[in-house]
Amino acid sequence: MASEQTARRVFTGLILLSILLMALVIRPFAKGFFLAAVLAGVLYGLHARLTRRLRGRKNVSAGLICTAVILALLLPVGGLTAFVVAEVTEGAQFVARTVQQEGVEGLVQKLPGPVRKGVERLMERLPVEEAHLDETLQQQVSSRGGTAARAVTGAVAATGSIALQTVMMLIALFFFLTDGRELVRWLESVSPLRPGETLEIMREFRSVSGAVLASSLATAGVQALAALVGFLIVQVPAPLFFAGVAFFMALIPAVGAAIVVLVAAALMFFSGHPWAALFLAVWGTVVVGLVDNIVKPLLAKRGMHQHGAIVFFALLGGLAAFGTVGLLLGPLIVAFFLALVRIHERDYGRNHPRPDSPPTPGRAPPQEADAGGPRGPLTAGPGERH
Repeated sequence: MASEQTARRVFTGLILLSILLMALVIRPFAKGFFLAAVLAGVLYGLHARLTRRLRGRKNVSAGLICTAVILALLLPVGGLTAFVVAEVTEGAQFVARTVQQEGVEGLVQKLPGPVRKGVERLMERLPVEEAHLDETLQQQVSSRGGTAARAVTGAVAATGSIALQTVMMLIALFFFLTDGRELVRWLESVSPLRPGETLEIMREFRSVSGAVLASSLATAGVQALAALVGFLIVQVPAPLFFAGVAFFMALIPAVGAAIVVLVAAALMFFSGHPWAALFLAVWGTVVVGLVDNIVKPLLAKRGMHQHGAIVFFALLGGLAAFGTVGLLLGPLIVAFFLALVRIHERDYGRNHPRPDSPPTPGRAPPQEADAGGPRGPLTAGPGERH
């Protein structure tokens, strides 16, 4: 028979193999499962209260929450997409109709003043007759149907992939809400850590993920509102559309909502409104751009017991390493590291007595003397200022 050491080695190899195979199985839906776990942690309190109101019907409560998440995703995205498609289609039809009826000269005359002058100078330098140019432009407009079809096909494929991830996320969210308590108990029972340490790490994850989501959404809303005020002041066309785009761009720290305001400023400039463009450029840089640096740290510190600089670099580093999902994954990785350091210092540090050593006379046990673990500059408690 095999020795005990050989059996342990074989079993360890089997465990590693099973982990690898599980990773391959989960990999296609990893982002969806991760977002579902984050949302389940954030929405579990709401789920528990709703379940009590529904007299213990946790499946109905989870279904209502998933439906609310679907509406929160589809309504704004669908509205913005429909607006963009309608505007692009109308613009293409206008260009084709104008070229067919009035020619290129008629289309040029309908352009804004600064753009029209530049196009007229460009046409003067082109050694092409107007009739030939009209015919060429009409051929180009009609021949781009295949290119447009391929672009639409690619967009549909990308949308299908996003839709699949969203469906997997919603399914996982439903089961995380209904069976999340049992899952947490199972993880605590099979974890090799000391009792309570696994739950402490998971509570840290829940606190950080909730703080990141709440602060990101609230900050994006404030920036979109500030951008909307600027759009209304200078009377930008379709201000609600640009404000909606600013909201989504504000969720990406590397881009931000200010870029949308600057694009609107450029459109106002080329449409013959230089002073409005200047106002929008200043408004987007000073007001909309700085709101993120003021509001987000104030909101994030309520749930993230970390220094503001650590949160900032965790967001940017996570975004650079993992893409959009890194906005959540970056702070969670930092929180995981700091939680492990805190647990090690509290339960395994040099000042922690060994199980077989008698307690020092006149000294309180570690749990009573330092119930919350060490508090350094990166792990300040709630409400503490740095």
